[in-house]
Amino acid sequence: MTAPRASAPPASPSAWDRPARESPVASHVDALQLGKALRHARKQRGMTLDAVHAAIGLAPSQLSGFETGKREARFSQLQQLAALYGVGLDELTGIAPPSRRAALELRLERAMQSSMWQQKRLPTMRIGPRTPDDVLETMLALVDELERVAEERVATPEEARRANVQLRAEMRARDNHFPEIEAEAAAMLERVGYQSGPLSQHLIAAITERLGFSVHHVGDLPHSTRSVTDLKRKRIYLSRSSRTDHDPRSVLLQALGHHVLGHAVPADYGAFLRQRIETNYFAAALLMPERTAVDFLAAAKAERQLAVEDLRDAFAVSYEAAAHRLTNLATAHLGIPLHFQKVHESGIIYKAYENDGVTFPADHTGAIEGQPVCKRWTSREVFDAADRVNPFEQYTETPAGTFWCTAMTERSAQGEFSLSIGVPFSHARWFRGRATKERSVSHCPDPSCCRTPPVELAGAWAGQAWPSARAHSHLLAALPPGAFPGVDETEVYSFLASRD
Repeated sequence: MTAPRASAPPASPSAWDRPARESPVASHVDALQLGKALRHARKQRGMTLDAVHAAIGLAPSQLSGFETGKREARFSQLQQLAALYGVGLDELTGIAPPSRRAALELRLERAMQSSMWQQKRLPTMRIGPRTPDDVLETMLALVDELERVAEERVATPEEARRANVQLRAEMRARDNHFPEIEAEAAAMLERVGYQSGPLSQHLIAAITERLGFSVHHVGDLPHSTRSVTDLKRKRIYLSRSSRTDHDPRSVLLQALGHHVLGHAVPADYGAFLRQRIETNYFAAALLMPERTAVDFLAAAKAERQLAVEDLRDAFAVSYEAAAHRLTNLATAHLGIPLHFQKVHESGIIYKAYENDGVTFPADHTGAIEGQPVCKRWTSREVFDAADRVNPFEQYTETPAGTFWCTAMTERSAQGEFSLSIGVPFSHARWFRGRATKERSVSHCPDPSCCRTPPVELAGAWAGQAWPSARAHSHLLAALPPGAFPGVDETEVYSFLASRD
């Protein structure tokens, strides 16, 4: 059987001078390249190592070290060798490979020195003059495949944005409503005897017990986790600390959601995001059950008194959780299209959802996370509101139409955030706060709206200011690798082992 042949490396400078993924020292890589050129020139001259030794006095072992890249030749020695072989120094030190064979050997030797090879503990092979070309090509084909898989597994910020774009499109298509998850939550609530109102701690304990799990609060939960589930012993570990931005009830129900929804270890970052959305939804469907929540919202709509804060208070959840839940139910059950935003005090979108035609700022991939929101929108104006206890409402004219929005702010470890729900003008009549006198006009994405400085300011300061940007190195970094991005698996396994 003939071994599969990799495509021949192009005879261009990039093939010969292709950098190793990670080289111990740059000079060693240069020595490898030079060594291939030296050996090729000697072979072309038809000389053995002993013949070179006899001609210029360099020991065969020294010459072999030069040719294998294990020793570096001095300039004077290179001059001697170039003269002996009848070649110019530029031929020995140039960027073009002396032969296709030399390029193959160099690529494979560099690959065997890379961190990827070492991390996978792959055995190295000795490349000799009798090693067939097709063996080198087959090995390089395997190297290329390993590198391709490694590249796919590195979740770059662009990959995360693309995965978010795809998920947001799916959620828009289904109006952010997941009937199958609602059904799972409803069945679970029926089994434990839920009737109405907020989900009590007693019923949460009953759900946990019915699923065969026990809850353990600890003070040394791995720092990179919100919870750890021990599937061996059916234990869920939660932090004992009260200093957290997450509702402990929701964290527990999300952990149970992975089990109920049959999640497997995510194969990629898109699957990881999807699982997170599904478990968040499952927890919300338990804390604010569909049947009772829809009844509550329908009654409020009939009275034209819909309000996120009322849903929050009725089910004893956070404002953010109530706003999210409204996006799950408003279109599917009340016929109201809407949009949701979570915006940092810096003006950057952290989370957003829409099915009402509003135009969010987006990059070339369609991603909206990380994009600055127009300063005229409610989600930005709320930060300047004097009243931080009650909701801030505003009508905003935009190129996509006029929207009524309501917003509140909440503080977290990452700073202050605005949480806003908005609807097209025609649907504002169902909401409390529709009588607001606050008005704003946004021309975004036209830069003249709020991104381009006014003419008088630009005239006075253009070229006279040099701000030091608050750039964060994590913006350039790949997202944390692993099946569960950002989680230190060694720390998690050590934690579980210490529970014995």
